[in-house]
Amino acid sequence: MPIPVLLYHQIDIPPRHRQPFRSMTVHPKRFRSQMAWLKRLGYQGLSLRDALPYLYGGKQGKVAVITFDDGFENVFRTALPILQEFGFTATNYFVVNQLGGYNQWDQKIGVPRASCMSIAEMREWAELGHEVGSHTLDHVHLPQQSEADATMQIRESRERLEDILGQEVISFAYPYGGENASLRKIVAEAGYRNATTTEKRRATSSDDPFGIPRLTVRRNDSWLQFLHKLLMR
Repeated sequence: MPIPVLLYHQIDIPPRHRQPFRSMTVHPKRFRSQMAWLKRLGYQGLSLRDALPYLYGGKQGKVAVITFDDGFENVFRTALPILQEFGFTATNYFVVNQLGGYNQWDQKIGVPRASCMSIAEMREWAELGHEVGSHTLDHVHLPQQSEADATMQIRESRERLEDILGQEVISFAYPYGGENASLRKIVAEAGYRNATTTEKRRATSSDDPFGIPRLTVRRNDSWLQFLHKLLMR
């Protein structure tokens, strides 16, 4: 059964004026409404780690995967209580060199500055049963890196997260969705067991575990558009 893997970035009050990637900030009230729709429709919201047995066999059930890119502090502040309210788990992919920092990678294109979770917040996220994944050290576009630099970004980010958390990190997300066969191999050899892309469709059991598609949820998605993402092929 195909599984929707939802991709969020920031959960906060969106900027009033047009700014780059304004659509990537979902209002907390809208996020809560979307989680309520999941529950109403009979979905269990799960982290990717928790959902893998449903995707690749072993478990049966109606599930939707909830993921966040970049490790923003507003996800901890506004989305985490909502996830807890509904009994859902989620995966957050962290930019390791910006733990306690901000979205430096976005500044050159004019995206407003937004804080990233601190190490303490990331640890609390994990302690509450949510998954910590890697989004590289510096949110680089991996296909533009040398093989050595890409390997460093992928491998060292996992090692540092595991050192901080004292637990295994198995999930990776390609920044900007930039990936290819060589990068998938590097991710696998670095010890991850899955990786997500930005290909827009539901995930199926025939998908490469290192090329799992995701459906981006945007600021102005109506409930009908959200429903379509859950049910689209």
